[in-house]
Amino acid sequence: MTQTKHTPRLQTRYHEQIAPALMKKFNYTSFMQVPRLEKICLNQGVNGATSDKKLVDIAITEMTTIAGQKAVAAKSKKDISNFKFLDRLISISLPRVRDFKGVNGKGFDGRGNFNMGIKEQIIFPEIDIDKVTRINGMDITFVTSAKTDEEAYALLEALGMPFTKKQAN
Repeated sequence: MTQTKHTPRLQTRYHEQIAPALMKKFNYTSFMQVPRLEKICLNQGVNGATSDKKLVDIAITEMTTIAGQKAVAAKSKKDISNFKFLDRLISISLPRVRDFKGVNGKGFDGRGNFNMGIKEQIIFPEIDIDKVTRINGMDITFVTSAKTDEEAYALLEALGMPFTKKQAN
């Protein structure tokens, strides 16, 4: 039995629609100039982990479930480089946030990367709310190859990031 390789729908959309549109918008001469999503980093601080090591184990289990990739307890970030996480974040998790009006566009760092925070891990449908003992938030960093915030904004918006209507630079 041969296995067919699954390509995430956002990756297919990027290659077929988004990249050509960005190429035209920013007048790139080569496809290699088009900004792309390089990785997504998830970072969660676990308050009280020094006194209760179980908290770290619970956090690792939740982060592994959310990311679809084994989380590592460390003092640094673990990158999650796939479109599948981004697709689930945009289409399922963010709409579950109460009174969600869009992602604030102020999280750009000046070098084409975007940072945002999530206050509660329970917005992810993979998390069983009955098993949650503590509400933890997380920081998410979208690392792109874009040279400017404008290019990164255009890339993330085309991928479906629901920014609030007015971008603040």
